[in-house]
Amino acid sequence: MRFAVYQTSRIGARNYNQDRVAHAYTNDALLLVLADGMGGHSYGDIAAQIVIDTFMRAFVRIALSRIPDPAVFLRETMHDSHEAIIHHAGLNQLEGSPGTTCVAALVQDGEVTWAHAGDSRFYLLRDQNVNSVSRDHSVVQQLADLGRISEAEMGTHPERNKITNCLGGVGDIFYVDSSPTIPVQPGDVLLLCSDGLWGPLANSEIADAFAGEDLPESLERLVDVALLRDQGRADNTTAVVARLGASEDEHKTDMPVCRVFDCR
Repeated sequence: MRFAVYQTSRIGARNYNQDRVAHAYTNDALLLVLADGMGGHSYGDIAAQIVIDTFMRAFVRIALSRIPDPAVFLRETMHDSHEAIIHHAGLNQLEGSPGTTCVAALVQDGEVTWAHAGDSRFYLLRDQNVNSVSRDHSVVQQLADLGRISEAEMGTHPERNKITNCLGGVGDIFYVDSSPTIPVQPGDVLLLCSDGLWGPLANSEIADAFAGEDLPESLERLVDVALLRDQGRADNTTAVVARLGASEDEHKTDMPVCRVFDCR
């Protein structure tokens, strides 16, 4: 498979980083995963790390080359991550209930499928436009759906950090939204990011940011803008971005490769 990929994470104005991000690939499949540990819950960083570890193990176990059913893989692995967080909390008698968002995408056979829980987002960017974007599980998304606030106000609303779905967490509120499979085209850009990135930015700014050839530079510049706008209240800001197409480097491998970003 031919692609370029880059992942990054900044601590922002927080005391420590609870975001986690990774990607993995074979000759025929590319997996992108991001988790944003919930700062309002104890051990959000542990919950996020469990998600990443669970996805990486599942990909290595299943993907000799291809994933048999991408949508099923994403949903089942997210459910397994949720159960692993709950098990870890009980086994270690953790105070509070670790919680995290999750968004994951799988590219295979010229198509992309994604799944998510919470307000970390998936974007499919094409020709400097947002072709598809995941729908947040959050209070501000509900307010926008009711017409009480605009899309532009979602990132700055006082309740922007209140989510309605997560892995782990308190109570039985977990579920997985998965997308229909969408064909990808050469030049398509896939972006997975925490709300620390998308919150201060308009969708048009996110789409425009990847018009240049240098993928790392484009993403780091976008992160700089998000952190500058939020200044002293900036959240952990994390993303993984991939560009697809025949003009990108070919990634050949005899076994699954996992790349977990060090967010510490």
